[in-house]
Amino acid sequence: MIFITSMTCLTMSVLWFVLAIYLEIDGLSYYLLGAAFLFLIAAILSKNGHPKIARALFLIIFNVSISFVSAFLGKEASVEFFLIFAIGMPFIFFSFSREKIYIFIFCLLPFLFWLVLYFTNFKSFLNIELKNPVRIRNIVYHVSITATLLLVVFQLVYYSYINARANKSAHSTKQEAIDASDAKSQFLSTMSHEIRTPLNAVIGLSHILGDNNPKKDQIQNIEALNYSGKILLNLLNNVLDFTKIQSTNIELDTIPVDLPEAVKQIKKIHEASCLRKNIVMNLEIDDDIPFVWLDIVRFNQIINNLVTNAIKFTEEGSVTLRFKKINTTNESVDLLTEIIDTGIGIPEDKQDSIWEAFTQASSATNRLYGGTGLGLPIVKSIVEAMGSQVKIDSKIDKGSRFYFQVNLKRA
Repeated sequence: MIFITSMTCLTMSVLWFVLAIYLEIDGLSYYLLGAAFLFLIAAILSKNGHPKIARALFLIIFNVSISFVSAFLGKEASVEFFLIFAIGMPFIFFSFSREKIYIFIFCLLPFLFWLVLYFTNFKSFLNIELKNPVRIRNIVYHVSITATLLLVVFQLVYYSYINARANKSAHSTKQEAIDASDAKSQFLSTMSHEIRTPLNAVIGLSHILGDNNPKKDQIQNIEALNYSGKILLNLLNNVLDFTKIQSTNIELDTIPVDLPEAVKQIKKIHEASCLRKNIVMNLEIDDDIPFVWLDIVRFNQIINNLVTNAIKFTEEGSVTLRFKKINTTNESVDLLTEIIDTGIGIPEDKQDSIWEAFTQASSATNRLYGGTGLGLPIVKSIVEAMGSQVKIDSKIDKGSRFYFQVNLKRA
């Protein structure tokens, strides 16, 4: 771009040089010849890998040339109108996102030259007497106005063109990224389903082997097989849920739910894991919570993920699942859900990053406790779909409290 513009201005300088010779303005013709040479240097620099120097040199030469010619021919020649074109040039030469300071400087430069010319009555650079000023300015005036209009129109058209091209490229890149993401999600979804089918068979067979009076030296291996299968199945379920959430909006399927009865089942599911670790599983729920409209499958998914995490990171003490009725009206109930543990806690500087996919509080956490780092992002997405936000209070070696409040309609 700078090469083409420099060569264009070189050509214009030569044409102006010819015009100056025709009008017998020798001093101006010599200067225009020198300006043409400097434009040639800017073009060469741009071709030889020095675009920054070439841009700065070009814009300085262009502004100085216009100001000098304007001072030479006077206000009536209207050469200073080329500075209008000069004001818009930095927007084409520089990136608005990375080089705003250069745009500001080189937009201000022609404006300052214009002010200098105006307040010095166009005698800021030199003060000479022309041989035939009326004839000269009558010819140059028409050339200046016509050339300025053509250049400004070209500038606007070209700027629109490069913007349209950039937008088209950005749209194309965005579409490619969306297609790649959709393909990845489809692949993960398909593979998760394909792997989950034989994995269920492995887990089922391990249960059968455990119930068929195995030898003592086989019991530990069967339990390890069963445990590993469940861990892998949980991983696949999380990946599948995460890809679904990423690729589509979460749609809640609400049904009338007796919440106290539903959450008692959650306690039964996780109580065995707590007993194996010698920790207490507490369930605290207000007795007078009415039937509510709730997507119980998604709600259970939230609770199961948070309770599973609480149990995993708690070596002694307790895990408490608490449901409180905050506000009640004839139409709705505000329900506060809390999952509290006495585990290892989460550092304050990591409490934001744990909501990111495939992220855990530290590498040591992943090494010691395992996991994919998908449980909490899934929880966050579902809670937000319910119109709320999940929050955390946590202290190192004291435990963590995850909580959120949702407004549920009475059923």
